[in-house]
Amino acid sequence: MPCFAPQRVADPWSYGNWFAQVQSVYVRMTRLLAAALLATVLPALVHAQDAIKSRPLKIVALGDSLTAGYGLPATEAFPSKLQRALNAKGSHVEIVNAGVSGDTATGGLERLDWAVPPDTDAVIVELGANDMLRGVDPKVTRAAIDTIVRKLRERRIAVLVCGMVATPNLGQDYADAFNRIYREVAQTHGALYYPFFLDGVATQANLNQRDGLHPTAAGVDVIVSNILPTVEQLVARVRSGSKS
Repeated sequence: MPCFAPQRVADPWSYGNWFAQVQSVYVRMTRLLAAALLATVLPALVHAQDAIKSRPLKIVALGDSLTAGYGLPATEAFPSKLQRALNAKGSHVEIVNAGVSGDTATGGLERLDWAVPPDTDAVIVELGANDMLRGVDPKVTRAAIDTIVRKLRERRIAVLVCGMVATPNLGQDYADAFNRIYREVAQTHGALYYPFFLDGVATQANLNQRDGLHPTAAGVDVIVSNILPTVEQLVARVRSGSKS
């Protein structure tokens, strides 16, 4: 009579089989979850990026009377004309006029938090002319502008620092200390730098109002034309996501 050796039947619930089954289920679930996330999260990210690109980029012009548009209609002020120039070149931007006539750098610092709202993408800083006209110690002006730029950079806001030039009657020592504030602050914080806001306009009688200090509408046109390439660099930084 034939003798058959008993055959061992694998226990489907042995530890090895159980672990393999659980691992297989886990892998399938992980793949399904990853696919679901890609199907939902990726379109949302793309939509968010498209929204950022499609909405107007918000730039705040933080300055004094040169920004505010002293003696001019609001539509002829620097922020309005700069926005029109950028829009005409295809840049979808909104420029907010945060200029206050008579403001010093310290004054700009004091109102910084409410003058630059949370949804701001970039700031053009134009301050210091009144400090110079009043003979404020350049150390005070430097400290204020440095703090303004530092706080904006901490908020991940791109910054363009506009320089000012001291008048000769203040003496060479004052001029040397004052004039280098803007370049050095910009370099310290990785901001863009425009050497002289009134370039091409200062001392030009036909481009200034009767006080000889504030530009006419034609003077603002010159300022906008000169600074436009640098502001376009500012816009490009924001659009590329590189605000350093």
